[in-house]
Amino acid sequence: MTAKSHAEPISPPDCSSKTSGARNPSKPFGSSSISIPESLRLTCAPRFYDTTLRDGNQGIGVNFSVDDKIKIARKLSDFHINYIEGGWPNSSSPAEVEFFRRIRKERILSAITAFGMTRKPNLRAEDDQNLSFLLSAGADYVTVMGKTSVFHVQKVLGSTLDENLRMVSDSVSYLRKKGSKVIFDAEHFFDGFKEDSDYAMRVVATAEESGANEVVLCDTRGGSTPAEIYQITKKVKGEVSKPIGIHAHNDRGLATINSIFALMAGAEHVQGTINGLGERCGNANLVEIIGNLAITFNIDTGLDLSKLTELSDYVYEIANVQRNDYQPFVGRFAFTHKGGIHGHAVLKYSEAYEGFDPTIVGNARSIAVSSQTGLANIIEKAKEFAFNLGKDSSEAPKILRMVKEKEAEGYHYENADASLNLLYARALGVDLNYFCLENWRAFVVGDGQRVSAESTVKLKMGNHSLIAAAEGNGPVNAFDIALRRALNSQHPELSNVELKGYRVREINVEKGTAASVQVFTEFEADGKRWSTIGVSPNILKASEEALIDGYVYYLYRMRGSNNSTRKADV
Repeated sequence: MTAKSHAEPISPPDCSSKTSGARNPSKPFGSSSISIPESLRLTCAPRFYDTTLRDGNQGIGVNFSVDDKIKIARKLSDFHINYIEGGWPNSSSPAEVEFFRRIRKERILSAITAFGMTRKPNLRAEDDQNLSFLLSAGADYVTVMGKTSVFHVQKVLGSTLDENLRMVSDSVSYLRKKGSKVIFDAEHFFDGFKEDSDYAMRVVATAEESGANEVVLCDTRGGSTPAEIYQITKKVKGEVSKPIGIHAHNDRGLATINSIFALMAGAEHVQGTINGLGERCGNANLVEIIGNLAITFNIDTGLDLSKLTELSDYVYEIANVQRNDYQPFVGRFAFTHKGGIHGHAVLKYSEAYEGFDPTIVGNARSIAVSSQTGLANIIEKAKEFAFNLGKDSSEAPKILRMVKEKEAEGYHYENADASLNLLYARALGVDLNYFCLENWRAFVVGDGQRVSAESTVKLKMGNHSLIAAAEGNGPVNAFDIALRRALNSQHPELSNVELKGYRVREINVEKGTAASVQVFTEFEADGKRWSTIGVSPNILKASEEALIDGYVYYLYRMRGSNNSTRKADV
């Protein structure tokens, strides 16, 4: 089934009826006594316009292939985003053209938009190649960008103010005559308005008179304040009859709040990217905007909020960009409680330190264990590891003491849950002796052109001794390969395990090459990931500890206790 030609965007919920508060649990400390001016109240969901595939793709380190863009478009459609901006089809970007050819064959619910700019100066619209590419894309909407700043028209574009108005008028009217629905992006609008408000408004009026279906105001440099965004959007809303939108950049960290203030002023359409990807400091983060509209303002967005974390993770994965674990709503640590007081309180009443239930956005609460931890955290974390430590358990203080001692040595368990799980298991008498590393050695060889390493590992498993050797690009790599070769003969399931990450961090750098180091390793198998840590002044010893714990953890997860006497209740 192909996407419908010139499909309407997925409609947001009907604002004529009162939105339900079911998604937003009542606040523990009543805020209803605070009177919010009617003009600042948000009662209606806007149309969400995602530009991850175009503006997000301009972020440093982000390079989406056509396949990547198709995959993300499917996810956005499943999430019920109203518009998906596919990219800028033009003669120098065949991949952009290919995306629009392929997306027509997909079952996409959202309206697909193609992005471009007004015709070039002193050229007829019908002779402009960029406009021709926009039409041939066959998208449901065309988003055309036009200059609204006097500075940009005269200095950057090198044209005249009157010619720029003709460029806007000719481009919009030509696209409309050819059957396209047009969204006009007023580039640099807020800067242009503050520079020359009359001219900026003339550009917007020209786009409206020429047939633009919607007009989007752009804070292209991200330099406007929320008050400026509100006042200027309010003025435009009073003079333009077509729906108004907001496109904000995050150069000063204000993109999310600026977008919300524009919505307060009457904008009905908000643009942004998933996770705020984009050029320079990025675009408005749709994750934050959607989360705040639904949770803070209690608006029915028409989106499946329970998939918000999944969508965020998916885009990070496809973009191959490191996740922001501290990101509001969807970050891995957004609902993680480390301090003993926090952990103790939130386990009694979640609202003590959580503004809402993390499952609403598809996230989960986590209790961290560290040197700042109290017994409540230790006991709660035991439940995650399938141990039941009672409140009066003598083992809980023992584990807490071990954690504090280990952290004093340089161990950090917030990012090494597998190592922490093994610490619990060993403290509670679980037999993890699947194998014993008797010894290993590694040496580096080189011929002046190429350097490599060789390692020999000797293991004992029951009554059997196993020796394996391997070559690698360094001693740790060679040791890891040799270790796996020896283990696989008795534990073939370890062939499923992949080492996904290895990083080293100095602890006491002032000691120079004698400094202790933390080695973090990350593994993946069967669709699950886990991390371990090793600490030592010797990087090889720290690596040995982290790698062995990674494989032991997998065997423990797959096989349980080696003697099947795992303590369930202590």
